Amino acid sequence: MTDPSGPPEPSGPSEPSGRTESGGGGRRSAVADIRLWFVPERLWEEGSTPDYRFSLANERTFLAWLRTAMALVGGGFAVDQFLSDTARPVRLALAFLLLVGGALCALRAISHWVRCERAMRRGEDLPTSRFPIVLGLAVAVVALLMVIVAAFGWGG
Repeated sequence: MTDPSGPPEPSGPSEPSGRTESGGGGRRSAVADIRLWFVPERLWEEGSTPDYRFSLANERTFLAWLRTAMALVGGGFAVDQFLSDTARPVRLALAFLLLVGGALCALRAISHWVRCERAMRRGEDLPTSRFPIVLGLAVAVVALLMVIVAAFGWGG
């Protein structure tokens, strides 16, 4: 944590802490990023403390992703339970897609939270991600498949 009475930290991008754990041109390894999931306090070693409003906004975004993940998991169980007239392989495939999407969404929430927190502490641009687009398209495809199943009665 920074000392509020001390001189302000530079607002530009700060130097990486030198703890690169992969040989890939200074980039952190995926294993190092995953370690931050379990010990987020290590983020405090990088850069300076961002405005708390930004950290709290990052946390709210994380929680929104978790709500999305739980909705996908719930949808997977609902498909399995309530499309009982659908052929078992079709029903299980749709349920499986939703359950896997929920699991990926939850894991991505953690990864995105860590990446954003690190970028804010370093004064860097926030990371971009294609995951929201991929997730949106996947949910749309599953929804269309469910409409087709319901409309044409792919019963068992």
